[in-house]
Amino acid sequence: MKVGIDSYSFHRFFGEHYPGLEEEPGQRMEVWDFLRVAREMGAEGVSLEACHLPSDPAFLERLRAALDEAGFARIWAWGHPDGLGSGRKPEAAADLLKHLAVARTLGAPAMRICCGGRRTRPERWEEQRDLLLPLLRRLADAAGEQGVVLAIENHLDMLAEELAELLERVDSPWLGVCLDTANNVRLGEDALAVVRRLAPWARATHVKDVAPQPGAEGSFASWPSVPLGQGVVDVDAVVRELARTGYDGLLAVEIDYLHPRFGTDEAAAVRQSLERLRQAVEGAVDEAAPA
Repeated sequence: MKVGIDSYSFHRFFGEHYPGLEEEPGQRMEVWDFLRVAREMGAEGVSLEACHLPSDPAFLERLRAALDEAGFARIWAWGHPDGLGSGRKPEAAADLLKHLAVARTLGAPAMRICCGGRRTRPERWEEQRDLLLPLLRRLADAAGEQGVVLAIENHLDMLAEELAELLERVDSPWLGVCLDTANNVRLGEDALAVVRRLAPWARATHVKDVAPQPGAEGSFASWPSVPLGQGVVDVDAVVRELARTGYDGLLAVEIDYLHPRFGTDEAAAVRQSLERLRQAVEGAVDEAAPA
């Protein structure tokens, strides 16, 4: 497993913020700045959010060269914020297919996708499932043609058992999970139980920790991100479980809405998280080593 960073950790600097929760930082970051920061922090890989980046051939050629020069493992991330709209936006599949080609061009073995978000989930799971299944079957076939695995993020749109049902029904080696270690806490599920259920399908990750914010309204604001080890997610147990199931891909630290008690210094939160994640990986390796 390689330790890295998801570029969404710096979303405010890429021009996106959550109104009412975050402020604009007053400065911008380009992907080259992000890659430099990732190298300075000792990251071994990056997950890159397509929504913040161009995808023209000249840009992609330069980006591929920069990733190769840095020796970064890489994941291309598509679909923020609502992806396939919980199956109600089949037209979005055309854009997803375009980005599959981008992922292949960049040398990414997997592309994170989202099927929807907290705003798009229908009242009935059966409706969402029946809308998504035919879409995902077609998309998985296309992913196989491109040689890039689609990794569905558990994105506040599905409970762990619901996502597992989709994966079992599609049953394709080209469809897996981008396992977010904390999102389902915001849906009332236990973080480690979710990891145990979904880890066999993990093809990418968002390694995230969250802590309660009393008095905040909504599942998102009530559980802001914190540096790894500062919240309710047992990062050591998470990494051990991923190692147990044979996951050997990128462990990408992600900060979304940073808990107010940590201010607005995403870089410090990411750096602290990387250090804690390295400790967890070292512990998992030591535990697995023969006596």
